[in-house]
Amino acid sequence: MSSDVIVDHDSSPTGRRLRRHRVRTALWIAVLEAILAALTHSVSQYTIIVLGLITIPLYLLWGKDQRDTIRQISWIAAASQALAIVAVLLAHFIGLFVLILAGIFAAVALFLIFADRR
Repeated sequence: MSSDVIVDHDSSPTGRRLRRHRVRTALWIAVLEAILAALTHSVSQYTIIVLGLITIPLYLLWGKDQRDTIRQISWIAAASQALAIVAVLLAHFIGLFVLILAGIFAAVALFLIFADRR
């Protein structure tokens, strides 16, 4: 009986499962954080940025040198915070763009209303 599965000798079943699902897990965590930041005032954009400023260097300086489960958990934490920061920044700039666009539309509408002399 032959199997094509290669098992890393320094890994546990939990570590292998985390590695298989780490991108998906990081994306879902980032999505949930972005939704929480948008809907609640208790999780602010600054909170997400500060958490990113903690978890990303923590992974780069310590987590990537760890073995198995700790490495995967620290990678998931750093990646999810990096994605959440990107989401926060996009929401900030797109939100600002939407407000500017709404202001332009309102100015054009006011001009058209006051220009109509009939």
